[in-house]
Amino acid sequence: MKGIQTVKRRINNEESQQAAAEPANSTAEAPNQRPGAPKGEATFSALPKLHDEVPADRPELFKRKLQACCTVFDFNSETDMKAKEAKRQTLLELVEYVNSTRSCFQESLIPDIVKMVASNIFRALPAKDRSSMSLSDPDEEEPVLEKAWPHLQIVYEFFLRFVVSNEVDPKVAKLSLDTNFVSQMLELFDSDDPRERDYVKTITHRIYGKFMALRAFIRRAIQNAFFKVMYECEMHNGVGELLEILGSIINGFALPLKEEHKDFLVRALIPLHKMKFLASFHQQLSYCMSQYVEKDPRLAYVIITSMLRYWPATITSKQVLFLNELEELLELTKPPEFIRLQDQLFQRLASCITCPHFQVAERTLFLWNNDYIVRLITSSRKVLFPVVIGALYMNSKQHWNSAVHGLTFNVLKLLMEADPQLFDECSANHKEAYDEEEQREAARQQKWARLQELFDKRHTAAVA
Repeated sequence: MKGIQTVKRRINNEESQQAAAEPANSTAEAPNQRPGAPKGEATFSALPKLHDEVPADRPELFKRKLQACCTVFDFNSETDMKAKEAKRQTLLELVEYVNSTRSCFQESLIPDIVKMVASNIFRALPAKDRSSMSLSDPDEEEPVLEKAWPHLQIVYEFFLRFVVSNEVDPKVAKLSLDTNFVSQMLELFDSDDPRERDYVKTITHRIYGKFMALRAFIRRAIQNAFFKVMYECEMHNGVGELLEILGSIINGFALPLKEEHKDFLVRALIPLHKMKFLASFHQQLSYCMSQYVEKDPRLAYVIITSMLRYWPATITSKQVLFLNELEELLELTKPPEFIRLQDQLFQRLASCITCPHFQVAERTLFLWNNDYIVRLITSSRKVLFPVVIGALYMNSKQHWNSAVHGLTFNVLKLLMEADPQLFDECSANHKEAYDEEEQREAARQQKWARLQELFDKRHTAAVA
């Protein structure tokens, strides 16, 4: 009963108010109903309540109500309000019935259940202006809420009860709940309404766990959705929800990982880092990357080196996201993999340390607050100290931000305490290189000054 109470609380009362204001002589026929579907308010009111019937007749009445609920209304118009409210009450009754009745999902009723759900939730989603969306921040936009949600929510609640029910045999249900149904349901992840995407996510996860035969198909369908996003340059509202499902799926992968799962990582997941709207799903993507590294630490090399290739050149917010994810991955990276990637990694980190934008420089310097990462760096100090000390000295002399200055001196002190002799050598080498660079710069300036002087003389002589 808790589920139906939750549904009732969440349903908006506006529909009831609109139904009360509807003229008594309004038509009850749905303008968009399916061929052969029951019609209007009269159809729903003609059916008695399920709990008023004797138990033996309830399955047949349950079936008739399912068929009646296949009626689809146009929620963009204000017509047929009484019929819409009658259907909504019937849907609520169905949810209450399955919550309080045992053995209600009989095998003979499964096709009708799937048909009713499909009739209501499968529809063409509104077209999006892809050109304007690609330039905007999805987090700053108000979601477009589905007008049919007063009915859709109850249908999703009913379907969720069906999927999780122990009475439903997957071997029987898969005849109706087939790949075509699942494929259409996965398309609903692109819905503008976050409430609908949340239901689709929960139900898809339950289907994946219960219907073993559909697992490979669901993974392929998710992969194809990511390919569409990456290679057709499209916005997709449900990338975050799809990644949440994948996080649980990856967590359940058996060891050793199959080549199919590694291929999914390389081809479908890692390239998502290059998307412009990464911020809208980065948390979920980062979790999937961590799950893969926990399963197989050797994958840290593949993931981190790929991230370095996709590193954003100018977008500061994306650089900070990359650095956050990098810290999480380095915490899971074993020393052998760290040694393989340390050169190219710290060349990138050195450039981030000297970044004029204080958030990037600050976030990079925060890596030295992580004890495990400090141990990795210290173990390879002969290679890494020369790379970062030059960047740190440059920050100490040139960076404009006081917070970055403070963090820079903290890191310099940490390196000096880790190996004073090596630190002194690197400092001396840096000073020598810096002095040589200054000498070369002074020589260049002298040459330019000499050339300017010669030019001025010739110009003066020509004018005279």
